[in-house]
Amino acid sequence: MKIGSRRIGGFTLIELLVVIAIIALLVGILLPSLASARNSARAVTTASNARQVAIGVATYTATSQALFPPSYVYGSEPDSMGWKMADQQESNPSPANGYVHWSYSLFGGDGKGGGVPEDAFKSPFIPTKGGLPATNPGANSDDWDPGQVNDQGQTTPSNPPSDRQVKRIAFMGNAAIFPRNKFVRNGGEQRINQLVRDAWIQNPSKSILACEIIYKNGNGPMKTGEGVIKSHRPVTPFYGISAGGNPYAEPTGGAGTGFGRFRYPRENEIQKVDDVPDGSIEGDTPWNVVGRQQPNKDKFGGGSQFAFVDGHVEQLTLWDSMQQRKWGDRFWSITGDNRVDIRTTP
Repeated sequence: MKIGSRRIGGFTLIELLVVIAIIALLVGILLPSLASARNSARAVTTASNARQVAIGVATYTATSQALFPPSYVYGSEPDSMGWKMADQQESNPSPANGYVHWSYSLFGGDGKGGGVPEDAFKSPFIPTKGGLPATNPGANSDDWDPGQVNDQGQTTPSNPPSDRQVKRIAFMGNAAIFPRNKFVRNGGEQRINQLVRDAWIQNPSKSILACEIIYKNGNGPMKTGEGVIKSHRPVTPFYGISAGGNPYAEPTGGAGTGFGRFRYPRENEIQKVDDVPDGSIEGDTPWNVVGRQQPNKDKFGGGSQFAFVDGHVEQLTLWDSMQQRKWGDRFWSITGDNRVDIRTTP
């Protein structure tokens, strides 16, 4: 429009729509790149944290008679790192004392830890404050997840029980290296756990030490039907040749095949991430609780950051870690013939 000889500037409706369309196009092009960059940054952070954890374990073993820490034990007191071998049975003789977890040893709770900062046990891929809460979170409501139930059936903050564990954890140990509490024989089971010496592991660069914990549907795979989140548990990567998912029932003598009493899971025993059910940590195929949050993917889901005994970190899928026999050649933490049949499975 002209007033006299002057033109008043401004956009026409068509020009405005063109600009909006160009902006929308640019956003559509850039958003996937930004999401990819964000995921890559998260992966780098998680890998760095996993490496800090692995270095912390090495520091711990150097000051603890070359022994790896147990994944968890029943505490002998409600607020100390102390525990008694005689108490490490099928059930906790003093439930109010809670668990003493391997993460707290590295964090420095026993005075011998590897000096690992608490944030190093977290992952930016887990939206609940970077990790799962302790099984018994204690008196602070911020340390609980919504709907969580502790080992005593309590749904509100309570102390005791309070686990000696970092407040949020995104990693779990390899049960073949970090034994759980069963150091005392239970009934008719033939095997018990034992602490693992670092010298027993002949191929530290090929032996997974720890991995990410799966995050799905509010920690469902790590949660029992009662609502207890079993974040203190290690992941068991092997199957008994005879006893299946119960390694303690596996006969202690040599297998008839001559290749060991344990085996890696087969491809049909790996579940797709969407199919992993609630409570899997207590099921017959507990390896399915390995994290799937990392960008690399296969038909079973995303990858995980795996820390190895020698301190390096690799990003692999769960199936690749099994197919490539990355979990070791022995179930070191269990007594008896603990060799693993490392031949290629069908």
